[in-house]
Amino acid sequence: MIEMEPIGKVRTQAVDIPRSWTVSEVEGEMVIDKKYMLGIKDIHPGEKIVVIFNFHQSRPFNPEDLAQHPRGDHERPKKGVFSICSPHRPNPIGMSVLTVTAVKENIISVKGLDMIDGTPILDIKPYR
Repeated sequence: MIEMEPIGKVRTQAVDIPRSWTVSEVEGEMVIDKKYMLGIKDIHPGEKIVVIFNFHQSRPFNPEDLAQHPRGDHERPKKGVFSICSPHRPNPIGMSVLTVTAVKENIISVKGLDMIDGTPILDIKPYR
């Protein structure tokens, strides 16, 4: 068993969220738990960061999900789940590359969100 504790949550007013950060202009904030504030001290506006998150509202995985139409588009042929960014996966973990627009205390403002309000953040890594 692997257990993870979120380090924060996404906060956004947007309701129309793109399915991929590669096509998103959505802005929002990542509210990091204050006990982890020292860990974000070297994140600065203009940088890109990799955000690992939990698809907390995905339905449970079903073996039929091993092959899916990319982005739910039935015009496209099915692909293996590990070659697409579907939220329906054995471990509901997502990854996005976001642009930092501001950092104030424990709040990282970002652009490029493909996560809904309340999404648990599991980790942040540098994008290099």
